Amino acid sequence: MTDPIADYLTRIRNGVMAGHKVVEIPGSNIKKEMTKILHNKGYILSYKFVDDEKQGVIKIALKYHPKSKVPAIKKIERVSKPGLRKYAGADELPRILNGLGIAILSTSKGLMTNKEALDLKVGGEIMCYVY
Repeated sequence: MTDPIADYLTRIRNGVMAGHKVVEIPGSNIKKEMTKILHNKGYILSYKFVDDEKQGVIKIALKYHPKSKVPAIKKIERVSKPGLRKYAGADELPRILNGLGIAILSTSKGLMTNKEALDLKVGGEIMCYVY
């Protein structure tokens, strides 16, 4: 596995497409921060960090509409890849779906959404789009 962020996003995407309630992902600090952002923005129901003898596991409860069973995550895609990094300055941050979606950025002040980065006037590497 050369790109752990792409693996993280793919496991969530596959879990949503298969209709799973819980997805287990190998843990790391950046994945934990991304999970917290997804939870705070309402894209996942809950999460739990389980420590084991290696790197730990993140258990993510995916969110669906109670009656129609439509997933909260319509699309989650990797933007900056190991072969081609994508950066955006503070004045050129992307707007996802006219403000309905989010972009997760890695900035000098840590991981944050494009809206938080706009408020703090910082740019960074665009990790992924979620809507």
